Amino acid sequence: MESSQDMSKSKNGNGHAGSGVFGSPDRVLVKRALAEFRSNRPVMFSSPAGKFHIALPVDGLDAARLRAFDHLCAPAKPKLVVTARRARALGIETNESVALALPKGGDADAISSLVADAHSDEQADVDGPTDSNAAAAIELAKMAQRLPALLIAQVDGPASALIEPPLVVVPSDAVMKFGRADLHSLEIASEAKVPLAGGISTRFVVFRDSIGGGSVAVIVGEPDFSKPVPVRLHSACLTGDVFGSSRCDCGDQLRLATKRLNEEGGGIILYLEQEGRGLGLANKMRAYALQDEGLDTVDANTTLGFDDDERDYGIAAHMLQKLGCTRVYLMTNNPAKLDGLSGLGIEVVGRKPLHAPINAHNRRYMTAKAMRAGHKLDHLIAALAEAEAQGAVRATEEAIR
Repeated sequence: MESSQDMSKSKNGNGHAGSGVFGSPDRVLVKRALAEFRSNRPVMFSSPAGKFHIALPVDGLDAARLRAFDHLCAPAKPKLVVTARRARALGIETNESVALALPKGGDADAISSLVADAHSDEQADVDGPTDSNAAAAIELAKMAQRLPALLIAQVDGPASALIEPPLVVVPSDAVMKFGRADLHSLEIASEAKVPLAGGISTRFVVFRDSIGGGSVAVIVGEPDFSKPVPVRLHSACLTGDVFGSSRCDCGDQLRLATKRLNEEGGGIILYLEQEGRGLGLANKMRAYALQDEGLDTVDANTTLGFDDDERDYGIAAHMLQKLGCTRVYLMTNNPAKLDGLSGLGIEVVGRKPLHAPINAHNRRYMTAKAMRAGHKLDHLIAALAEAEAQGAVRATEEAIR
């Protein structure tokens, strides 16, 4: 039988048995708040200065939800918080997130236009500064893979917003600390041998974090961990990897990396849950729609309020450490991946390019990656230079005629 002394050791400072095992109060609150945002429910944020704000993601907003949120916040009037990148897309010069007045009439479609359209006809009027609660709400919306835009209203405290079930109240500083700390929750959930087409032998090692994320290490062949191991950091791409989309080079790179690792005797593909450069599948489709309107892949992401690349490679470093692999060379065209692993306990000894075919559908995407995102696509640059030279020759010939 457990003694009273043993039981006291299992309690935290608040006297709650098992709290240390099941997570600190702040981390549990962030996880619950994240689940609320994913369910399109509002969350209350508390700042170190003692201020309280209720926030609701704009994703999934309709007339009924907008009315309910207005009623919940009354007598406070909600504002619309957007990131600095979205504000600049609306013509507002700023380096910080901003609060906007809701459009006159305040209908859900007008709000959606303000946060996601390439060219919104709605008036964007700045309505005061934002604070740490707004920053935390934006961060939590990104974690939930929602648009980084929220309705937000300052209230007196939890008692001023009565609703059943009660709102989750989360400290803003706990949200801002959560992402990096959550890496330490990453554990191996399961693994098994998976033979692939072409006679390629692999072992799939599934990782799980405390919020349900499921990235996978695909160990190809028998890599020698006493030497630098060839590694491919591959962000999940449903459209390219599974359906063979021609809009990107992801599927081609994945298959090429698998083939090369097998030819080299072994290596690792980290298949990371980072669809759309960390935006999530729904936001990736929104970005595609903006590209169809003429924006390139960089501007599409920033027009939606995101950074060009929202990925954090800390999870990749932690996965490699769990596998006992600390010296690698990367199969990548993206120098940011080398920088992302360096300093996180992984020695990156070099890079090998992974050039996939260029086609009429992915040329603009690939060009933006090379010219604006710093990807090392020498074959594309050479092709562009050759096309430009041929165009100049044709222009000269036309002039002579």
